[in-house]
Amino acid sequence: MEHQDHRVPVTLLTGFLGAGKTTLLNHLIRDPEAGRIAVVMNEFGDVGLDHDLIEEATEETVLMQSGCLCCTIRGDLARTMASLMARKKRGELAFDRVVIETTGIADPGPILHTMVVDDLIAPHYRMDGVVTLADAATGPSTLDAQFEAVSQIAMADLIVFTKTDLVAPYDLERFEKRVVGINASARRVRANHGRVQTGTLFGLSAMRASVTTDDVLEWLGTPTPQPDPLAGLSGFGQAKSAPAALSMSGAASPAPHDHRIGSASIDVAEPIPGSVFDFWLDTLIALKGPDILRIKGIVHVEGLQWPFVFHGVQHIFDAPVPLKTWSGSDTTSRVVVIARDIDKGDLKASLETLRMKPQEANWSDTLAPAGA
Repeated sequence: MEHQDHRVPVTLLTGFLGAGKTTLLNHLIRDPEAGRIAVVMNEFGDVGLDHDLIEEATEETVLMQSGCLCCTIRGDLARTMASLMARKKRGELAFDRVVIETTGIADPGPILHTMVVDDLIAPHYRMDGVVTLADAATGPSTLDAQFEAVSQIAMADLIVFTKTDLVAPYDLERFEKRVVGINASARRVRANHGRVQTGTLFGLSAMRASVTTDDVLEWLGTPTPQPDPLAGLSGFGQAKSAPAALSMSGAASPAPHDHRIGSASIDVAEPIPGSVFDFWLDTLIALKGPDILRIKGIVHVEGLQWPFVFHGVQHIFDAPVPLKTWSGSDTTSRVVVIARDIDKGDLKASLETLRMKPQEANWSDTLAPAGA
């Protein structure tokens, strides 16, 4: 029997200050299609979910205060998640998934690390995706002022544009182009007065046993063409892809922090020798690990029956998932890297080594340390 992953999926909800995270959560717990949700939320008492709404929606929905979810309290997050699971196993609570809502200035990286490596969390929970809310009204100024906001965009699986009705279409288009310039592989939707279709928020990560080929391609930013069932429904259609920000007059201009984020991707048609892939990844992490925001991909390795899906943040990686549902004879590997303070040319040069054979690779010339 094929192994099934019974861990509880976790969605990390992040985004700009005032972007509408709590509004979205209130709609979410009211929606019966969302299932039973345990909510871990920061700063409860200052800005939180509606108590009466929680009781009316479902008594299994849990709200816990855990303070600012950042690297200084990762132990508190682990204890909170462990407590939830213990109560679930005792039959005191029943929930199908967890949503963690962070502060508007939180770096998602430490939380993602905790979810993968903490012994109290990893056996029972799996990351289902990072959802970042981007306020169309104040977004440009927030990205200018807060590099953390740029990082939140760069690390997102899904970007939800909020308050789009408050800005002119031209300004919204410019903002969307800017966001795409930071993270072109993330899915993008527009909220309708703080509401998005529930199914849009879940099943974002390809790091799950039931993942399909189409899921992986969409996760990597290369979805298979298909009709949009939501086309024509205001607020719920997929935001159209847009080119990277332009520097010409009248188009989006370079911003203080955006240029610090670089991304590169590669398609390799033939299976990659295992030694080449391992050396590439080890070298990249050793030299630039702290600045790697995300690495994700599907890789066909010589001698393996199935390709595998992998994902990492800095030097921390989820367990690779074999894609046993891979269809056809296509052996193309696809890898995407999003990093900060790394020249895009260096990223591309590093990825190009994946095309080499072991005897051809010149590892010493790949991503040399700064000043070398």
